[in-house]
Amino acid sequence: MPITITIPTGAGPLTVPLDNGQCLYVVGANGTGKSSLMHVIYTANSKMSRRITAHRQTWFSSGSLALTGEQKKQMDVNIKTKDQQADARWKDDFSAQRANMAIYDLIDAQNVRARRIADAADADDDALVKVLKKKPSPIKSINEMMKLSGLPIVISVRENEELVASKSGSEPYSIAELSDGERNALLVAANVLTVAPGTLLLIDEPERHLHRSIISPLLTLLFKRRVDCAFIVSTHDVSLPLDNPSARTLLVRGCTYGPNQKVTRWDVDVVPANAAIDDGIKKDILGSRRKVLFVEGDDKKSLDKPLYSLVFPEASVIPKGGCAEVEAVVKGIADAQDLNWVRPFGIVDNDRRLPAEIERLRARGVYATDVHSVESIYYHPEIQQRVANRQEGVTGQNALERIAEAKRVALQSVVPHARRLSARAIEKTVVAIIQGQTPTQAQIAEGRPVNIAIDVAALVAAEVGEFQALLAAENLEKIVSRYSVRDTPALDLIANRLGFQDREQYEQAVRKLLMDEVAAVTFVRGLFGPLAADIAA
Repeated sequence: MPITITIPTGAGPLTVPLDNGQCLYVVGANGTGKSSLMHVIYTANSKMSRRITAHRQTWFSSGSLALTGEQKKQMDVNIKTKDQQADARWKDDFSAQRANMAIYDLIDAQNVRARRIADAADADDDALVKVLKKKPSPIKSINEMMKLSGLPIVISVRENEELVASKSGSEPYSIAELSDGERNALLVAANVLTVAPGTLLLIDEPERHLHRSIISPLLTLLFKRRVDCAFIVSTHDVSLPLDNPSARTLLVRGCTYGPNQKVTRWDVDVVPANAAIDDGIKKDILGSRRKVLFVEGDDKKSLDKPLYSLVFPEASVIPKGGCAEVEAVVKGIADAQDLNWVRPFGIVDNDRRLPAEIERLRARGVYATDVHSVESIYYHPEIQQRVANRQEGVTGQNALERIAEAKRVALQSVVPHARRLSARAIEKTVVAIIQGQTPTQAQIAEGRPVNIAIDVAALVAAEVGEFQALLAAENLEKIVSRYSVRDTPALDLIANRLGFQDREQYEQAVRKLLMDEVAAVTFVRGLFGPLAADIAA
């Protein structure tokens, strides 16, 4: 059943071939046009498709068979006709009927199998009986999948063609009493297992009612069981495609509307199956913008991500641990031919890196800030001044006086830490000197002695002298930009003197400033040298 999905884009039609045994994930944020795209795909292939609206409300009036064969046929026609109409994208008039039809198909498939085995047995065709029995019944398959997916539910049919459930060995009860997620899992499985071979199955947002620890193995098992069908799964969960590396992923980034709010084209990218890239990196970029900016820190308590997201809104900002991790992920994406539509960038703290190291990183797409660390941006005197001016409008307290007091106490607080901060500042200098004197292969092969001597005391003394000179000049900007002042009381004192309860509240005010003032964003972007221009290019 090879079919071709055709998607209108700004660059012309994008064709995605799909055959039996293959799966395509459609991933995108809310409002990017995923539902419209799924509707267009269904409409173009309605004769061979089944639409499974896994994200919509589902319920059973009972577990009994509520349709005759003729009613089922007519309902099939009605639903297929309705599903091709424009409002089917957001409206479902047949929720209850879909559930009844799933029950009908499940029980019917069970009965057809039983009749075939009985007919073969009546004909004394033992060989055929063995062949037919090898293929498990749909209900047996569902029970196996439920168990493997972490749902301790057992489904069975009792008298009067009623489907019942048993949980963890309980007494049977009607499937109408199943939980939301259990019902959804049953409906998805029943729909997939009972369709005709060669069907294109479109599953909308299966994660809505089911935790990914359940829906992920369930989908994987269904894909394996129905290799005679093709699947398109629409989802917000970027982790789902990672569990099926043989599947392709369609990243939907946005859409263009024409008359009557009808989507006329989409902005999409295709991640090929088995893309030659680490799953961790792949997860980072699925659903991201084409420009991705990796920064230091982590999602839970990163100062970097919220700041850089405001300063570089054209890129998706993803925290990635330390400098080594940022450099590795940027290189990994840049080297992956399958991801040529992704433009990776990295930002790392300056940490007193030598010019040669900064240039080496820059050549790899990783930019060192002009200042020591992200705190140097939050507490840059220019940013302090802008925040204080806004505070004056709220509290009426003089901004200049607050700035002067904050500067005074900050300078005073770092005096006892001069030597420690100076020693920390030259760590990379010492490492760079050592690395610069690393013997070559030829020197090692010849057995030449290697002696590396560094006058650390002189380096520290020189740095302390520089620190003292900055203190004497009351140059808080240079001190904040050059040294790790986050390890001193200075930042807490600055936040307090500017009228904030603590650093967290002050840092929130900085981010609010960047939301409101274009000039503040422009200033911060200027601290990153060519990065802003390179991202915009």
